[in-house]
Amino acid sequence: MSEATMELKSVFSALQLTAAAGALDELLMEAETRQWSYRQCLQRVLSYELKKREEKQFARRYKRAAFPELKTLDEFRVDEQPSLGQRQLQQLRELMWLEQHYNLLFLGPPGVGKTHLAIGLGVEALNQGYSVSFVTMDQLLHLLKTQEISRNAQLRVNRIIRSDLVILDDLMFMALDRQEAHLFFQLINKLYGQASIILTSNKGPEDWGELLGDPAVTTAILDRILHRSEVIHLTGDSYRLQMQAGLWRFKYR
Repeated sequence: MSEATMELKSVFSALQLTAAAGALDELLMEAETRQWSYRQCLQRVLSYELKKREEKQFARRYKRAAFPELKTLDEFRVDEQPSLGQRQLQQLRELMWLEQHYNLLFLGPPGVGKTHLAIGLGVEALNQGYSVSFVTMDQLLHLLKTQEISRNAQLRVNRIIRSDLVILDDLMFMALDRQEAHLFFQLINKLYGQASIILTSNKGPEDWGELLGDPAVTTAILDRILHRSEVIHLTGDSYRLQMQAGLWRFKYR
């Protein structure tokens, strides 16, 4: 390694261009092989640094999103979902609803792709630079009830509140007591108008009252969630049951 290259690496490191510094030898060899001009070489080096920073930022945002698994919209079998067409899926992918702080409610029986669709849209949002938080309803209630005594819970709740998109999975699958209902309302109230929310549930809003218990809290939550929202009812047979049946037939054919 020449002294000039070492000095360049030192300067890059001082400027916190760490990715470019680490790949400088390779980049300079490529520049010599392709006979780049000084301008082309500089552009390539800076583009490399920018790309690596964007990859790190995405990895950081993805980790903080806390998805249970990676699901993409390209993997979503829209042809097997009679209530959602390709055109509507493309409109959701464009994220205009997120820019305008609209909420999405994916309702339907278990296994029809509600969580897959929610995660897929969350990944699209991450790709476009938005911050996303995914949390199931039981996880959320635990966080809300322990945030006063647990620093980790407090940090997670604060991260959820600061997110551009919050995905609440399996909403209303269980009845809430009075304290839980009020804590849930407080969170929804903080998110209202500041973030978009995607909710997945096998129960429609008309059934939430009996699970929340308090009529006043139920009305307040519904008012904030349903204002500026789109409700999408997913139907059809369970994907999971279809897959299990397919595996069973493959195993015993």
